[in-house]
Amino acid sequence: MNESRQNPAPDSAAPDTAAPHDVIIVGGGLAGGLIALALHRHAPDCRFQLVEAGRTLGGHHRWSWFATDTRPAAQGLMSGFALNGWDEGYDITFPRLGRTLPTSYRSLASAEFHRALTAELPADRVLLETRAAQLDAGGVTLADGTRVAARRVIDCRPFRSSNHLAGGWQVFLGQQFRCETPHGLTRPVIMDASVDQIAPHGNGAAYRFVYVLPLSPTEVFIEDTYYADQPKMDAEVLKGRVAEYAHRNGWKGEVVDQEAGILPVISGGNFAAAQAEIAIPGVALAGARGGFSHPLTSYTLPFAADNALAIAQAIAARPDLSGHELAAFCARRAKRHWRATAYYRMLSRMLFEAAEPDKRVVVFEHFYALRGQLVERFYAGRSTWPDRLRILTGKPPVTIPRAIRALFSSGKPLDTKPLKMETPA
Repeated sequence: MNESRQNPAPDSAAPDTAAPHDVIIVGGGLAGGLIALALHRHAPDCRFQLVEAGRTLGGHHRWSWFATDTRPAAQGLMSGFALNGWDEGYDITFPRLGRTLPTSYRSLASAEFHRALTAELPADRVLLETRAAQLDAGGVTLADGTRVAARRVIDCRPFRSSNHLAGGWQVFLGQQFRCETPHGLTRPVIMDASVDQIAPHGNGAAYRFVYVLPLSPTEVFIEDTYYADQPKMDAEVLKGRVAEYAHRNGWKGEVVDQEAGILPVISGGNFAAAQAEIAIPGVALAGARGGFSHPLTSYTLPFAADNALAIAQAIAARPDLSGHELAAFCARRAKRHWRATAYYRMLSRMLFEAAEPDKRVVVFEHFYALRGQLVERFYAGRSTWPDRLRILTGKPPVTIPRAIRALFSSGKPLDTKPLKMETPA
């Protein structure tokens, strides 16, 4: 998708009340696709258009979340997708800790996301391989010069880094193996941090773990993940480490799929200034671009589902809602989300600034020793005040002076250089 900021059209490009579309959604990733689905189901009179630059909706990703992360209405929105699910709990492994926690886990592959959406949404509502060159309050100008007018425009293009934000990066590469014999796993392994903590060449300090999903008795997804200071990936090194992990567990077979990514882990910054850099007057911002993610885990699906429903309900309740009003509605939700997740950004600063690089694993080990329901609420972004105090009490995994400095720090500026893949994945 086009990642560059588009200059808004002159003020004269006001929304056209006779426009052929009530809503244009630019970006058919997770956020944009779920907004289209929610409009189709909950605002059936809304004439919307979903514009995606790629060949498929959702790109090439796998989204995963705990069942307790999503509220009942969001679970209903997701009910049309064929999900991988595990109700036997999940495992975590650290150098000095191994546990099985009881929370159910869910995962959605982008291929299924595309299949289900294109099966349910009317064919004329989805434009694939169509790049948006310019967005404004009155519609979208496509790369071929075609003008598509709309009363409301929603920008769901990918996250863009900013000098106004602070934090680090989650770097990952995952491969799906088709094993020659059953792999024997019945539960996901959300974090196996018993692996060595040596970062790939050129990636700086990192906390490393392996993430494993048993997709079928003979198919397993293995992902090597780092919390890194720089947005760099040496894909060949990560592929080698995934292969090494499979070999160590006796899993022989062929690689049938692969995905890789670099996600921001936000620890602080000036959110209003960062949004001002990309905001277009009268255009609503949603998805990770709009700031809707978990600052520490980078999970997005629960927030994307909640936002999709909120947007659809707002439009259904007020068919005359203007584009500027919708943009303000989404901006208010983003500000509330930023305030509500301040605690998790502070924990991100603890990870990146208070913990010595080779001791970052101890921060997570300390956390996973706590009660299971506390862990559930943490991932859902709904930690209670007693939860927050409990996470910070006990024998500290970092030194007190470094913790205090991190507590009052504004965070390390987020690297805004282009994300770098050392070897194409």
